[in-house]
Amino acid sequence: MNHLQIILPYGIPPAALAPDLLRALHAPSLRTPALAKLLACATQGKTELASDFARLLPHESWLAGHFRPESRIDTAHANLGVSNPRLCSPANSHNKMQELGLTAGQGFWFTFSPVHIHIARDHLVLTDQRRLAIEQEEALALFQAAAAMCAELGKTLLYGDAKTWFLRADDWQHLQTSTMDAACGHNIEIWMPKGEQERAWRKLQNEIQMLWHIHPINAQRESRGLNTINSAWLHCGSAALIQQDKHFQTDADFAQVLAASQSEGASTLVFDAFLEPSINSDWAYWLDAMHTLEDQWCVALLQALKDKQIQRLDLVFSDASSLTTFTVTPRHLWKFWAKPSLAPLFSLPQHTPEESA
Repeated sequence: MNHLQIILPYGIPPAALAPDLLRALHAPSLRTPALAKLLACATQGKTELASDFARLLPHESWLAGHFRPESRIDTAHANLGVSNPRLCSPANSHNKMQELGLTAGQGFWFTFSPVHIHIARDHLVLTDQRRLAIEQEEALALFQAAAAMCAELGKTLLYGDAKTWFLRADDWQHLQTSTMDAACGHNIEIWMPKGEQERAWRKLQNEIQMLWHIHPINAQRESRGLNTINSAWLHCGSAALIQQDKHFQTDADFAQVLAASQSEGASTLVFDAFLEPSINSDWAYWLDAMHTLEDQWCVALLQALKDKQIQRLDLVFSDASSLTTFTVTPRHLWKFWAKPSLAPLFSLPQHTPEESA
């Protein structure tokens, strides 16, 4: 069966802003008619709720398999003694290393990300790394300084790209870590690594922060009005490669994604254009993402369903604490009485992690 899944992180609008965002999408007329038709005809599935203070977002949990019958990553974490894998970032650092052309070899590796942490009124907050412009020359200079410090502690730091490095720390394998997107915008104290070796990580993190604080690269960045690269985030520890389902990214070609669903029986696209504006409360940008979804995907998806090139379409919408799937088949489009509407999406009940316990 030709089955296409579209994952839409933060595609669920926040309840407080939903009426205003909906009005914007209806002015001067319905701006997303194809999406509205798909939602009006779809069957709405069960809403999945995140665990309290889950260390990964619902769509990250979905991609990791936690909301599906069998979960390879759940097993990977269970082997490390993590009792609830939904409370730990996905164990996929080895996979990231492979994507960047690195060979990890033996050992336990974390993704080590250079970040900016800013001071709020009474706590520290992680800034969205997407908005931290880091030139490769800057990253290499800071990496070399951090790598030398890690080496003094008997730990290896490898360079992947300007924003993605990798730390080998075999004795830290039981640390529970959080993805950056789950932690962004919150008091980082809740999301910092927890476990037997958390003090060892914080000691290394503090030493790197002090080293980078006086580094010429950050002095130059401050002089240009840029956020300093003043800390590092540890996440996604893994002991080996895991088998992951291939998925396409937002900039993929529709024909390519459709061909994959026809040749392989199923394909998955992660449309992440809502993610950055939601984390940074940039709702004009969020509306732009909705128009991009309509123009680049929904119009073609609706036609492919009408032509029966797709036998099943799953639109998997999520926010910070929940995930809901809308399923559409060619048969669903027979609902001639269903008036195109965004109401199924914009009227979803909102949840907080505390409510989902």
